[in-house]
This record gives sequence, structure tokens and C-alpha cells, in this order.
Amino acid sequence: MVKSEIRILGIDDGAFTPRSTAMVPVVGVVFRGGKFFDGALKTEVAVDGNDATDAIAKLINNSRHKQQLKVLMTDGITVGGFNVIDIKMLHEATGLPVIVVNRKKPDINKVKKGLKHFGDFEKRWKAVKNAGKIKEFVVKDGRKIFYQVVGMEDEEARDVIKLSSTHSYIPEPLRAAHLIATAFVKGESAGRA
Repeated sequence: MVKSEIRILGIDDGAFTPRSTAMVPVVGVVFRGGKFFDGALKTEVAVDGNDATDAIAKLINNSRHKQQLKVLMTDGITVGGFNVIDIKMLHEATGLPVIVVNRKKPDINKVKKGLKHFGDFEKRWKAVKNAGKIKEFVVKDGRKIFYQVVGMEDEEARDVIKLSSTHSYIPEPLRAAHLIATAFVKGESAGRA
């Protein structure tokens, strides 16, 4: 049984120019369940780089919120384009379960094709495979999301997703992280997680 005020860190990136050499903000938002906003964290990663896993692990491990966190959520397994988050390594580095949430089912063949343009394709592809099987879950009102999980059972992951999806079918920690990350880049929040 998941506690109603479980501390969840939702992670999403801001807007960026594809195929650039820029850095993109990555924001973490701490929520108690899907109701109470407790804090925010920020780091940066390279667009299409390979530093996402390390940057996010360092952000979490150096945070004053770390002791209270029980689970991490990411909006997809990439930030800043094709900067792949290895959720298995992130789980090992932080000791926290990781749930990846997507609005639409990722097209793995399309992802693989895109990753083949990088010299470190094998490393990036291994990170994609480390995320495990993509599963479907109806959150509410017939609306479904797709998720992957490392470090916790499926039933518990679904409970966390459902508990934190208070204002939409997207978990509140991810929705808030998206809005804040977008504001860092565009000056105001826009779009949807």
C-alpha cells in the first residue's frame, strides 16, 4: 500500500533547439503524493549529449530532499533530445525506484534509428533496453499512459501513478516539472507534460 503523502520527485526538461550544442535545463519537482509541492531542483544537460544519467543522479544525491524521496518519475527516458537516461543505472546510483511515464507509446524502432546517428550508439541503446518493457495503464476516465519501471513492482508503480495523477491523467510531479522547466527557457510555462 502506497502512503498518500509519498515523496515523489518528478523530472522533465525544458524546451531546446534540436541538434544544437546548447545546454537544456532539467527540473525536478518534489511532491507529497499528487497534492503538495515541497520543492524544486535544477540541473542542466547537453542537447543530444550523454550526461543525463550522471547529472540527474548527482542532482538527487546532493539534494537536501534525498532522505525523504521514495520514488523518481521521469517524462520519458530522454531529455534534451537523445540524451538517454539509463533508469537502471539511475536506480543503482540513487537507491530509488524509477518510473518512466509517457503519454503515447514510444516507437522503439524510431528511437533506435535516431540513436544510430551517434558514435556511442551501443551505450545509448543499452540505456533504452535497461528501461525494460513498456506497459500500458488506464489512469482515470479511460485515459491511459505508458510506463516503465525499475526498482519496484508493477502494482506499486501503478498505485504511485494513480495517486499522483490528481489534476489530469499525468502525474502532478511531472506536470509541474514540465511547466517550471519550460518557464526557465521561454520565460513562461507552456505546453503539456
